[in-house]
Amino acid sequence: MTDLEDLLAGPVVPAARGLLGCRLSAGGVTVRVTEVEAYAGTASDPASHAHRGRTPRNSVMFGPSGYAYVYFTYGMHWCVNVVTGPEGEASAVLLRAGEIVDGLDLARSRRPAVRRDVDLARGPARLCSALGLDGTAYGAHLLGDGPVRLTAPPTPVGPAMVSAGPRVGVTGAHDRPWRFWITGDPTVSTYRRHVPRAARTAGASAPRS
Repeated sequence: MTDLEDLLAGPVVPAARGLLGCRLSAGGVTVRVTEVEAYAGTASDPASHAHRGRTPRNSVMFGPSGYAYVYFTYGMHWCVNVVTGPEGEASAVLLRAGEIVDGLDLARSRRPAVRRDVDLARGPARLCSALGLDGTAYGAHLLGDGPVRLTAPPTPVGPAMVSAGPRVGVTGAHDRPWRFWITGDPTVSTYRRHVPRAARTAGASAPRS
């Protein structure tokens, strides 16, 4: 096995950290991964798509590792995850942001409204859009020579360059510090804590002091 295969076959949190700096290539574009989130497929992680067990949507999460879990969200966006861990544990790492390192003009053409190159893949939906990824990539083997490929970084990102914090946009275990990013990288997305709809509605209707 390669070092990357070994990494992905292990626990999800070290795998998430180790994915920083890796390259994901698809649709003529390559991104350097700068931000990720770890999700464990167990009862202890209510934010995981596999929290309640296997479904047709999340079945690829149950392994083996090194495959793509792609899902559609908010009726408009695709997001891509890397399946990790021993087969049957259903853990995965969401790729939240990246820097375009190859195919810049093609990425720009897919996101014509973006004014700054650092924003082309700044966020999980934008990353998929820049790469041209959609549901057809579900279950793709990422460690081979297929159309969607994940490769190790030329130079690993050292621990001193990695920051950690709470995950974005989840209601369960939202304070768990399983979001990791390359410290100071301009392509990292902005943190926004998830506010349940009921709380937002109550806050909007409350009188101002």
